[in-house]
Formats: sequence, structure tokens, C-alpha cells
Amino acid sequence: MNLAVEIALAHRLADAARAAIRPHFREPLAAERKGDATPVTIADRAAEEAMRRILTAEVPQDGVHGEEFGVSEGRSSRQWVLDPIDGTTAFLAGRATFGTLIALLIDGFPVLGVVDQPILGERWVGVAGQPTTFNGQPVSTRACRQLADATIATTGPQYFTQAEGDQFMALAQQTDHKRMVMGGDCYNYALLASGFVDVVCESGLKLHDFAALVPVVEGAGGLMCDWNGEPLHARSAGHVLALGDPARLEDVLVGLGGH
Repeated sequence: MNLAVEIALAHRLADAARAAIRPHFREPLAAERKGDATPVTIADRAAEEAMRRILTAEVPQDGVHGEEFGVSEGRSSRQWVLDPIDGTTAFLAGRATFGTLIALLIDGFPVLGVVDQPILGERWVGVAGQPTTFNGQPVSTRACRQLADATIATTGPQYFTQAEGDQFMALAQQTDHKRMVMGGDCYNYALLASGFVDVVCESGLKLHDFAALVPVVEGAGGLMCDWNGEPLHARSAGHVLALGDPARLEDVLVGLGGH
């Protein structure tokens, strides 16, 4: 799939979001609560507005799905999915583990994804059929011989229901859980793509939370799916798994109690 024009556009979107976010990092910001009780800041809104301006000017026929400003229907089979700051809580805490997520979906499936960390100047780009890059250089996930060797990550237990939390802990107990990573949002998936984390397990994610991650992880040799092992798409329910080594999928599904 030749997406050279779209990749260049995605880089411009990420650059615009960086410029909007950086001045606000570690500044005293007022955070509002959205309807789902998650925080939002002026930086979230400014970054999405900057990206939407570019998309409106350059690809007005395409749909846009943004975390802060909702869905704008397009006239094509393509939809850009934006999360200006994935990890607003981390951003507010002064932690550079948040990221800007940019995805292109065609017929509901992610074919292009960007994870950009604007403070550290780190950018992962994944494209269907192409190797994932980190700041322009190819990266790959690492092999994991057995689940007991795996480093597992999740953003936080507060995002699981009681039943989901029990499933996660059952899986985590079978990994190298002394090295479990808590916190990290999209950054965990980027680190998995670069070979530093083996499994990420989360629930309650929305399309803007996971769409960009799929091409990044899979282009690095990993696998993303739901808790039943099914591919992720625009109608997925938000139970998300990422594996650096696809050979461990059955072990992970068994660990979750699904198989």
C-alpha cells in the first residue's frame, strides 16, 4: 500500500500538534472534566484544532474522528482519527509518557498510525505492509520465549471493571509481574514496538485510543487484537491486547481466561 502522500500529511499533523502542546507542558494549567470524568486542557484542544485545520484544507473529502471535537463525516472511505494528548493525566503530572495519536482508517481498518511524544521528540510511524520506524529508523519487537519472561504493562487498574481487573491480574501473575509497568498510556505500545515491553493489556479504550497503535505495533512485528484474539477495527469494544511476540497469543488468551 503506497501511502506516501498520507504519511507526509501525518507528519505535518504531528508537527502541528507538537507546536501546540509544547508551550503548555509543565505549566500551571486548569483542567476541565469531560462527560466521562476524564480531564481535558487547553493543550488538548489547541492540538486537535491545529490538526483539523490542516485536514480541512488538504483532505476535505475525508472524515475526521477526534477525541475533543467529535466526528465530522466525510465523503470518502477514509477517516482520520486524532487523539491530541493520549494521557492527559500524565501530561498534567509533568510526565513525558503521553503522546499524540494520529491514524488513517480505510473502510474502518487502521492502515497508518503515528505515535508522537512532543517533549522528547520521539515519533513512531506504522504503515500497513511497511516496517515501523522510530525517528526514521526501523524498529522491531522482541521475541518472548515464554509468558513467564514477559514484561506486561497497563495504564492503570482504575480503568478495569472488577471482573476485568481479575482477568488482568490472572494474566499478570503468569508474566514477570515483578517488572509490571503501570502508567504509560500510548507510550507503552510504542515501547513494545521498540522491543522494551512484551504485553500490553487494557480495556475501555475508544477508537481514538487504539487506532494509531495497530499499524505501529504490527509493522514492528507485533500483534494487536481484542481479548478474544479478533482484529481491531472501528467497531471494536475497547478490550485491547498488544503482543510483541505473536507466538504468545494463545498463552495470553488462556491467561485471561478466554480460551
